[in-house]
Order: sequence, then structure tokens, then C-alpha cells
Amino acid sequence: MGQLFAGRYELVDPVGRGGAGEVWRAWDRRRERYAAVKLLQQRDAGSLLRFVREQALRIDHPHVLAPTSWAADDDQVLFTMDLVRGGSLGHLLADHGSLPPRAACRLLDQLLSGLGAVHAEGVVHRDIKPGNLLLEATGTGPLHLRLSDFGISVRTGDARLTETHFVVGTPGYFAPEQLRGADPEPRQDLYMVGVVALQLLTGARQDLDALHAAYVDGRRPQAPQGVPEPLWQVIGTLLHPDPEGRFRTTTGARRALAEAVELLPGRPEDEPLVTVPDRMGPLPAGYGPLGPLGRPVDATAATVPRPPGDPAAGPAAPGPATAAPGVFGPPVTAPYTRPTGAFGPPTVMDAPTEPLAARRGRFSRPPGVRVVVPVLLAAAVCYAVGIWALVSG
Repeated sequence: MGQLFAGRYELVDPVGRGGAGEVWRAWDRRRERYAAVKLLQQRDAGSLLRFVREQALRIDHPHVLAPTSWAADDDQVLFTMDLVRGGSLGHLLADHGSLPPRAACRLLDQLLSGLGAVHAEGVVHRDIKPGNLLLEATGTGPLHLRLSDFGISVRTGDARLTETHFVVGTPGYFAPEQLRGADPEPRQDLYMVGVVALQLLTGARQDLDALHAAYVDGRRPQAPQGVPEPLWQVIGTLLHPDPEGRFRTTTGARRALAEAVELLPGRPEDEPLVTVPDRMGPLPAGYGPLGPLGRPVDATAATVPRPPGDPAAGPAAPGPATAAPGVFGPPVTAPYTRPTGAFGPPTVMDAPTEPLAARRGRFSRPPGVRVVVPVLLAAAVCYAVGIWALVSG
């Protein structure tokens, strides 16, 4: 049996690691399903406050992967998310290189759709890159992207957790004004979408400094090799070095993208298929697609009522008609239907196939002095409230 966390989450095997924590596949005893669990590794005040901010984000959107619940146990804290099986956009680029234009546009439209929901909540993501864009394991079916990792996101107007001259994010994706110390705002995210778009169509990172220098008197330079001119009208606007030259909202960018797709040469059916395989490894011994093998279900944990608003209770389990498709989880029962538009007629996403890649691991608690995390979390919340009071008061 895997390590049991907070009496509820049974850690099965690791699936990824980031700067502030590691991600595990876990069995949720209460909801009786697999979930992704992000364990916080750093426990300084800034990391805890970022954890509080990230786990508090609740955005219900088919192209956003936001936390669903959180828990604390001795010296560790975690939050849970849907389990996504298809890897990241970085994996897809490594497999395929540059993508067919219409496939790239489908992914960009989904990214802009999810990002619009994030911006509607007053949040700037600040770290849009292929590694943070996860994919459903749809095989050769319709592509389905989810924006993830809100570890350094910030609400506009919130106090900064870093010094003003220190830039937060991933080098090579910053908007030029971020390097000059500008406050976070949505058009910086749109610039990062442009960087990702260029990678999708060219298959490689581009020299953005040279590209910026080619913008003369507000005019876009020529389209880079491999980028169709209609799409460059959109991407070149996203990448404008002056934020005033970019789209102001995701809505405007999506509208321009849909118009550009209509001008692409060739027929959609002639484009090569893009395959997104199931990248999750097989379950370790003792676990099956429906949970732990040879053990009775913990009926008590599944039925103990929780008071409304209790963070440990998490959101209500989705019913069959509204269940979100999982990417790193068991086969979904409710299909996702993509709306009609420039990117094709309604399509239904098939359930994930059986795992293809092998990956295993074991949980180990890091050494060191045990910290009472609930107390630190409370202190971090108080700190955040205090900063908010100073800023607003």
C-alpha cells in the first residue's frame, strides 16, 4: 500500500516534479477515484503563501486544470487536481516537431479560451509554456488542452512576493516589459501565447530579440519560415514588443485566429493526424483501474458528512453528465463535446486508452525537522490578509 496522506489520499507513484513540489498519482479513498496530488516541498513563508494562493484558485473550465481540494499532514501539504494522461505540449512537440497549422490553431484556441476564464477571475498566469500545457490522451482523436500550474500566478493588484527588480517566470517566454519591471497584467500572458504559437508552427524556439528588432514603426516583420501569412497576422500581434500593439483580450485574439483559419490553404482532411498517446505508466502492483486490489472499500471515509465549506471535503463529486475528462486518470464516462466553429464540427473525445509508457516510483518523506504545517498555513493566510489590508487600506 502506498503512503497514506491525511487519512484520505493514498500516494501510488510519482508522475512529475516542479520547482516547488512533486506530482503524484494518488487514490482518493473518499471519492474512490485516482487524482493528481501536488506535494509542496519548500516550506518558507513565501512558498506557503504561494501555495495558499494556488490552492484557493477554483476555475471550472474544460481547458483549465485548477486545484480541487487541499490537505495537510504533519510536515507536508498538498492539493489535488484531475489526473491528466497525455503529457504536456512539450512531449507533443518532441514527438511531432512542428504541428500542422490547423492542429496548432485548435490548441491555441483552447489555450486562449482557458486563459480567458483565468483573466475573468482577475488572475495573471505568468508562466505559459509547453510544459504547463497538458493534453488529454485522445490518441488520434480531437486534441484537448488544459492550462495548468498556477504556482506563480497572481491576482492583479495583489502584493508581490518578490522584489520589484526580480522577474518571475521562465526565461525565453517573458514579455519585454516584464524584464523592465512592469506590474503583471493580462497582455503579458498573451505575449507568452504568441511564443508558444511560434513553437507549435516552427517546432523550435525562435530568436525573439532579433524578432523584436524587426518591428519598425509599429509594423510586423515578415513571417518566420513555416508560419502561414494569415496566422502570422495573429501571432505577430501577440508578439508585439509594445503591449499597446497586442490584443487587449483573449476574446479579440480568438476572433482574429478564427478568421485566419478560414484563410489557410488546403483542406482540413488533408492535414496529417496528430497523435496524443497515454503517457502514464502502468499502475504498480496492488492497484487496478478501479482502485486498490484485494482491499475492502473504506465505506466510513466515503460517507462521513462534512460541514459546508470544509476544505477537506473538496468540491462535490461530478455526476455522469458533468464529469470532466481526465487525462492522467481512469477512462472517463462523460464525453467532452467541442463546440462548432472555425475549428470544425462538434466532436466527441473518446476515453483514454490503456497506458503505453512504463513509469514507477516510491514515496519517501524528506528528512529534517518536522514542521507543523497547519500552523504555518494559518500564518501564511494571516500574512496574506495583512498585506491585502495594507494595500487596500
